[in-house]
This record gives sequence, C-alpha cells and structure tokens, in this order.
Amino acid sequence: MRTYRELLRTPEFTPLFLAVSAQVAAMTVSGLALGVLVYAATGSPLLAALSMFGSSLAQVIGAAVLLSAADRLPPRAAMTGVALAFCLGTAVLAVPGLPLPGVFAIILGLGLVGSVGGGVRYGLLNEILPADGYLLGRSLVNMSVGIMQVCGFAAGGVLVSALSPRGTLLAGAALYLVAAGAARFGLSARAPRASGRPSAAATWRSNARLWSSAPRRRVYLALWVPNGLIVGCESLFVPFAPEQAGTLFACAASGMLAGDVLVGRFVPARWQARLGTALLLLLAAPYLVFAVDPPVPLAVAAVTVASIGYAASLVLQRRLMDLTPAEMSGHALGLHSSGMITMQGVAAALAGTLAQHTSPGTAIAVMAGASVTVTLALARGLLPRPGLDTTPGHPMARSSTDGSTKS
Repeated sequence: MRTYRELLRTPEFTPLFLAVSAQVAAMTVSGLALGVLVYAATGSPLLAALSMFGSSLAQVIGAAVLLSAADRLPPRAAMTGVALAFCLGTAVLAVPGLPLPGVFAIILGLGLVGSVGGGVRYGLLNEILPADGYLLGRSLVNMSVGIMQVCGFAAGGVLVSALSPRGTLLAGAALYLVAAGAARFGLSARAPRASGRPSAAATWRSNARLWSSAPRRRVYLALWVPNGLIVGCESLFVPFAPEQAGTLFACAASGMLAGDVLVGRFVPARWQARLGTALLLLLAAPYLVFAVDPPVPLAVAAVTVASIGYAASLVLQRRLMDLTPAEMSGHALGLHSSGMITMQGVAAALAGTLAQHTSPGTAIAVMAGASVTVTLALARGLLPRPGLDTTPGHPMARSSTDGSTKS
C-alpha cells in the first residue's frame, strides 16, 4: 500500500481518521484557550505550561493501571466514551469562577481517561490496515494532526479574541462531541483484541513483557524522551512571545505536517528505518538558537524546520510494531502514547520551572540541548538489524512466510 487513495478506500479508515482529526482539533483549540486563561490569571509560565500539558502527567498512572483496557475493550465504545468524557470535562473548565485547584483536578482526570485513548485508536488503526499500510496510515493521521493543529491554533487565537477563552473552551467541547459521533456512527462494532477483563495486574504483566526486550526499550526511550523535551520547549511559547504564541504553535504544526508527508509518502521504505536518529537531531538542534532570545521571525523559522523531525516517530513506531506480537499491538502503542505524553508533561513542568528561574529562551535552549544529548546516547541502538527485529506472530512476520497480511 503506497498511495493515499488506496488508504482511504480501506473500510473504516475514513471514520477513524475523522474521529482522530476532530479530537485533535478540540484538544488544540481548548489547550490554547486554557493556557491563555491560566496565564492571564496567574502570570506564571509554569502554571500556563501545566494547564496546556499537565494532563500528560496523569498518563503515567494510566499506563501503570489502565492500559490493559486498550486491547480488552471494544474499540468503538472506548473511543466514543473517551471523546464524551473530554467533551464534558472541557465544558466544565469553561465555567466562570472555577478555582485553580478545580481546573487542575479536571485536567488530571482527563489525562487519566486519555491514557487509554491512544492505545485504542492506534491499536484499531493497526487492526484495520494491512501490515504494509501502517506507516502510510499513521503518516496520514499525523498529517491530519498537523493540519488540525495549524487550523486549531489559528482558529483558537481568533476565537480567544472574539469569544474569550471560556467561549473557546465551549467550542472545543463541541468538537469533542463531533469526534464521539464520528466514532459511534462511523466505526463498526468489533470484539476486543485480547480476552480477559482490564485490570492493574494485567497492565503490569503486559508492561513487563514489553519492557523485557532491550530493542523495544531503546525504541520506547527514543519515542518518549527526545520528543517530550521538545514539547517542553513548545510549552514556553506563550511566555516567550505572548502575542505570537499562536503563530509559533501553527508553524510547529506546519513543520510536523511537512515531515510526515515527506517520510510517510516519498521516502523509500529501505531508507526510512535508518532516518530515526537524524530526524530526532533535526527535531532539537534548531531550538538551540533560543539561547540568544531570537527575534520572532527567526524563532518561527527555527521552530518550523525543527518540527520536520517529529517524523522520527513514524519510523520508530513501525519498528516498535515489528518488535511486538500482534495481540499486544494496542497495548504496545498505548504504552508508547502514554509514555510519550507523560514525558511531555514532565518536560513542560521542567521547562516552566527553568523559565521561572532564568528566562523562557534560556529554558528552551537547555531543553533542546538535553534532547540532542539523549538522542546521541541512544543512536547506536536504534539501527535496525535485518532478520533479527521482527517478532514471530507479528503481521510482518506472517507476510514474510506465507504471503498473508492482517486486514
């Protein structure tokens, strides 16, 4: 599968694509509104960063106790329920006079619910698409994420000015409702991918199994840490340039979109597996310019170029699937998603703390330098080993032996 036309003809891909797109648009619009609302009320870069990315911190709890649900719940019902929970929580955040502790309690609660969502969505994507279509499918989903973020941050900036941050939060709640409708009425009912009831014990057993493999550990660390540190940089866009934060976020999303198109559609498959380290370095290096507090045009250029490097996640997710048994695909992708989002929340908190004691530009440069360092430390272990990195029972392994693929 090499064309988007083939991809969009795959049954159920389009409604899944629409549901994910609507949810990303909702998260983008409401996140910007919440960051502006909290920063205006407190003047704190740390609290502004945590209001936008603090739900990520709850992902570590979800990854520890809830993640087995990603393969043990019916995908349609789970996706619909997650979107409805976010719709309700976002609407409550728009209530005037809600105290700051209440705001952060809701944010953390939504993060806990969302910890299951990534595994459900991307496990279903892996189930819907044949093995040779996963990278292209995830590329198109990531392109949608980029487009929705560009449009969401642009529209969010307009809505914040026209409606107020609280009005923009209600618009975000409406978009979550659209995502729930797309999932409920566009997807077919499917049985869970794994048997048994979701439980903390099942989650721990599967996490331990996934983490027991050294190649998978390195891939997980590469997916989580360099990416998370750069999202920590992005969490400081509001205090770095309050009037231009929407532009910086939109340009970051544009760069991510460009990278996903190039890697997912045009880079030959034989090259993709070797691009992970280079893309991770590209993701971080341009942010080092923030050490000199660059003017906004230079900052915009650096952010746009750097964000092309987010395409590293496509390469690394494909390798993760090659290393993972098919019946654990949802859990494995959920662990990737939860770990990555948790790291993003930790990095946002760390970046906000650094900015409190130095400056936003200095904190951004320090986070970028840390990302480069981690990438270089992991680089050797990320190179693929032909014939050794495909797990028996994975669709790639089946297609190499009997010609079949999982649809």
